[in-house]
Amino acid sequence: MNEFMEFFNSGSPENVSTSVKLFLLLTVLSLAPSILILMTCFTRIVIVLSFVRTALATQQMPPNQVLIGLSLFLTFFVMAPTMQEVNEQALTPLFNEEINLEKAYEKASIPFKEFMSAHTRQKDLALFLEYSGAQAPSSIEDIPLTALVPAFAISEIKTAFQIGFMIFIPFLVIDMVVASVLMSMGMMMLPPVMISLPFKILLFVLVDGWYLVVKSLLQSF
Repeated sequence: MNEFMEFFNSGSPENVSTSVKLFLLLTVLSLAPSILILMTCFTRIVIVLSFVRTALATQQMPPNQVLIGLSLFLTFFVMAPTMQEVNEQALTPLFNEEINLEKAYEKASIPFKEFMSAHTRQKDLALFLEYSGAQAPSSIEDIPLTALVPAFAISEIKTAFQIGFMIFIPFLVIDMVVASVLMSMGMMMLPPVMISLPFKILLFVLVDGWYLVVKSLLQSF
């Protein structure tokens, strides 16, 4: 620990630059879960995929690990242009010592603000701006992250629930039809879910459901 502090406090420009990079890396790693969940498209994707599993009533199929993994890779795919812009405008100049850490933070926040503002409802953003007493921003760069991030989060949750509602409709129809048939046959003790599950899986496979869901998610961005 003492050797690390001596290295961090040394006056050599090379050591200072390395220390800044190390500090920045540790900071990003500690905030990565919050950044991933609240400032990217991860929230919408994972909620919609969870709705698909719930509508199918397949319990733990696909497993949570599969849904989270698929959501992560879809998030990286959608956010690739934003991440590339952050790397070109902020990280590369910072590592080349062309800008300081504060300027790099400002430049890195702009691509995220542009992405989040494009998918944030004005009503949600106005809620947090009014509560904080902030003035109406004249540009995207002037929007504070303290207001934009929660506004973006609740907008994403609402959008995900809207998509989830549309996903539920065809499976709900199958459940209602199966339940009506069983009641007409006097088989009221037989759980309708047990009979409707194979039909829902068959329908989902025939229409290539995972392709349609992922396609809809990508097009929504």
